Amino acid sequence: MTKTPVVSLSFFRFARPAARMWALAMMGAARIALPKVPGIGFWKLCGSGTGEGFTPLPNTAVYAILASWPDEETARAQTSDAGIFNRYRARATEDWTIFLETASARGNWSGRMPFDATERSITGPLAALTRATVKPSVALKFWQKVPDISRMIGSDRNVAFKIGIGEVPLLHQITFSIWPDTASMAKFARINGPHAEAIAAVRDGNWFSEELYARFAILGETGSWGGKSPLETLELTA
Repeated sequence: MTKTPVVSLSFFRFARPAARMWALAMMGAARIALPKVPGIGFWKLCGSGTGEGFTPLPNTAVYAILASWPDEETARAQTSDAGIFNRYRARATEDWTIFLETASARGNWSGRMPFDATERSITGPLAALTRATVKPSVALKFWQKVPDISRMIGSDRNVAFKIGIGEVPLLHQITFSIWPDTASMAKFARINGPHAEAIAAVRDGNWFSEELYARFAILGETGSWGGKSPLETLELTA
């Protein structure tokens, strides 16, 4: 049987100041441990922004680990049992991991395409990830656009989950969101407003030196976020 590559995205919330300092330090230290996890492929350590994450101000309470795996069994086993994930979990007040199958992807991340797309047709809920490297010369213009987009996506009731994370503050921006269907996501993208204006500005001004867009089928989850499952409002078919 052919195994399907899987992506995991794990979020950790840290309440105590000492735990937050530890998590910040691990943005460097975890780079030693993560490559040693059996089965792990592409991986990234990420911080987050304040509010829903779509701001340049760092949120010292929330960090994330994104990783690719050869199959779902390996992804679930290693995010549950590997020492580095347990070290994060032991200090966090809450954690949540979502497991994803890459349906489509285009672009590059750190000079490569990190996801193996299956070209699966998604008929139900899906997750979307965008990642961009913002050119330093236009970073201020970019972040002036973001607050309005944040308010817009925050008021969209179709969005089951949304967060902004990144590897390097101000210059590397990742958005991750979960939608009930492709129609809802496409409708948000088409609405005239801050989001459409920002896309036009990015294209006209060539603001990004690298960008990636991916859509995922949702396979499952472990843990909780905000005391509940972010997927509880969705009807999953995966």
